[in-house]
Amino acid sequence: MVFRIKQTRWLYITLSAFSLCLVFILTPVQASSPVTTPVISASESGLEQGRNFYSLGKFAEAMAAWQSAVKQYRSTGDRVNEAISLSYLSLAQQELNQWEPAKISIEQSIKLLQTTQPSADAIVWAQILNTQANLQLRISQAETAIATWQQAQKYYEQAGDTTGSIGSQINQAQALQSLGFYRRSRQKLEELTQKMAAMPDSEVKVSGLRSLGLALQAIGDPKSQQVLEESLATANKIQAKTQLSSILSSLGKNAANLQDPEAALNYFEDAENTATNPDEALQARLARFKLLVDYDKLEYAIPLAHQLKQQLTELPPSHSSLYAAINFVATLNRLENPNQLLPSQDLSTLMATTVKSSQKIQDAPAEAHALYQWGQISSRSSQWSQAKELADKSLNIARQLQADDIIAQSAWQVGKLYKQQGKRPEAIAAYTEAVKSLKALRSDLAAVNSDVQFSFRESVEPVYRELVALLLDEQPSQPELLQARELIESLQIAELDNFFQEACLDKAQEIDKIDPTATVIYPIILPDRLATIISQTGKPLRYYVTHKSQGEIAQTLDNLVTSLNPVSDSQDRERLSQQIYDWLIRPAEQEQAFKDTKTLVFVLDGKLRNIPMAALSDGKEFLIEKYAVALSPGLQLMAAHTFQPNKISAIIGGISESRSGFAALPAVESEVKQISQTVSSKLLLNQQFTSQALGDRVKSSNADIVHLATHGQFSSRQEDTFLLTWDGQVNIKELSELLKNRGAASSKAIELLVLSACDTATGDDRAVLGLAGLAVKSGARSTVATLWPVKDKAAEMLMTRFYEQLRQPQATKAEALRQAQIQLIRQTDFRDPFFWSAFVLVGNWN
Repeated sequence: MVFRIKQTRWLYITLSAFSLCLVFILTPVQASSPVTTPVISASESGLEQGRNFYSLGKFAEAMAAWQSAVKQYRSTGDRVNEAISLSYLSLAQQELNQWEPAKISIEQSIKLLQTTQPSADAIVWAQILNTQANLQLRISQAETAIATWQQAQKYYEQAGDTTGSIGSQINQAQALQSLGFYRRSRQKLEELTQKMAAMPDSEVKVSGLRSLGLALQAIGDPKSQQVLEESLATANKIQAKTQLSSILSSLGKNAANLQDPEAALNYFEDAENTATNPDEALQARLARFKLLVDYDKLEYAIPLAHQLKQQLTELPPSHSSLYAAINFVATLNRLENPNQLLPSQDLSTLMATTVKSSQKIQDAPAEAHALYQWGQISSRSSQWSQAKELADKSLNIARQLQADDIIAQSAWQVGKLYKQQGKRPEAIAAYTEAVKSLKALRSDLAAVNSDVQFSFRESVEPVYRELVALLLDEQPSQPELLQARELIESLQIAELDNFFQEACLDKAQEIDKIDPTATVIYPIILPDRLATIISQTGKPLRYYVTHKSQGEIAQTLDNLVTSLNPVSDSQDRERLSQQIYDWLIRPAEQEQAFKDTKTLVFVLDGKLRNIPMAALSDGKEFLIEKYAVALSPGLQLMAAHTFQPNKISAIIGGISESRSGFAALPAVESEVKQISQTVSSKLLLNQQFTSQALGDRVKSSNADIVHLATHGQFSSRQEDTFLLTWDGQVNIKELSELLKNRGAASSKAIELLVLSACDTATGDDRAVLGLAGLAVKSGARSTVATLWPVKDKAAEMLMTRFYEQLRQPQATKAEALRQAQIQLIRQTDFRDPFFWSAFVLVGNWN
């Protein structure tokens, strides 16, 4: 079977404290679920029944059993087992999104032990503290969770429970990641890797290696595959048959993330064949089915669809079986025509059954999800009244649960149905509710249901775009323009959140507090038009529209990028450059909107990010010859700060020699040495430029600027966004942590980060997202970087002139870059935009 790689990749915003297959927040091991402790006998049925229900995914029944056990032990004065029952009860309540009851249960459990049984067995304390830490992380208390897991680790070690100890340490590493401490997290995980390598082969080692592999995957470490393969080899060696399927599924998901569908398919098939229980086999088959659908291999997916439908129909109700059915239908609902695989009536019947089963086992989140998917089927079949009824029911349940992940999708569906009926105000209200919930998820990502997968490109981005289109559908009022502008900024932030799979820091700053002489331009590409909002201090927002299809706009932008190559026809480049100038600049210019403007700040959308705005032309001059130009990933991310160019100090690093398969950059040595003569600096060149040395310099220095002249790549995939140091590639998360490691005082933040030899990933039309991501995540107030590799002699000349200009009195960063680019245009052989327009300024332009 030959797979065709799709351009659209599924990026999931899915986090959980208990799901073994998801590692963004937490990778638990066996000790994260209820385990049998020495103080509990088989005859004590309340606890035992609860465990059985929990393992089957029947959380409501488990909760009832443990509530009964609490009463039983309280009446007999058995405080230890009462505390354990309360701890288990908290686990079930967490699974049902009952955060406050879960908090009360675990606090009662701990208080009971502290006041009546402080010397209880170490394993009991470890279990209860582990449950508390799980909850703390899920309600965004990561620092507290780390401290609690450290306590749990000590108790596990006292009890001789190696599995629990390893699990607690992996969980600590995951919590460190959620706080942004990626290097510390990697260090802890590497220590565990070495520790487990020395362990004798055992099931504990197999489980620990798998959890470790998933944790490494979360920080983009390529060693994750190696560790998972070691886990598989060890499991085969000791015949740990019960663990094979879960390891193979993890390897399959890893391969799918790495866009290796053939390997993923083989792993999923092996996972299904080695499964020792029906649930594992079902999950592996579902993963295989989804992979085939994602890659348009429908001829192979059809027989699987029929098998899965039959299997799902026959399963008894449980948390696992409900979400298996929901995800099965969700996968089909992403197709334009699911009837190719199964009749819509069959899917509706399956969701109707799932709704009833959800009610039976009191799983309200599953009921809301099933209603939403059922509504999608009805909508596609033009059964509008039924679709609206189902979407409303889903939304009402979601509101009662305060489940923002479900509110976001159900309110969106309600909005689409109102829009279809021509009810614009009602549609705007529903879309606004959906966006509000999406924003709430930024700071509470752990609340997103782990069992339902959300694609950013499919389920998040369109909500923002469709609401902007609604607001700008007629002649928009000022309040509607203001809301549309805020949505465009919020979409930029949401894209960065998705890129990092966590919330980026949000520093709100109004434009007039940044620069009253700047004009901010917000273009957004809608299906039938290019809408442009112009924002200036103290003036009403301006709005312009270009009626072109999304496809035509995309083709024009692609053609301009191609024409920027020096070997292309310069007349084509001039024509295309003027066309985009006419879309974005000329309408406002004709109205004298820019007469008091010094800097144009662009908040760019989609493929517009690949266009160097400085190179747009009015037919006589380039845009950079008229205005300074800057890019912003959303003004809400800005932070104003006074720059003192006469007191500039810098940390300068670079690699001029070939290294790690990357070509030599001969002019880098000259570039960094000339800059170091222009500004006070500390130089790290070639062998001296290691990640450790850079980190030490950043930490110990108060330098305003970090200038890095080395190979690097920006990509829409964070794992493919990196910078090259002498000792290897540093991924974006570790680089951002390294650059921010300057103490808590904001005055110590890096004023300017310069990356003078970077590239954007080939064939990735969203690669500039990696540049914006680094600009935001590094904590630097401004970033200068290149959209493509520039001849190193041209880069050397431009960078040298840039620093000379930066030292001029009252010079802003944007104006310094503008003057350096103008000098290349007017005074060198590098007049072609290819050589100078690749340099862009992102962030604060002052």
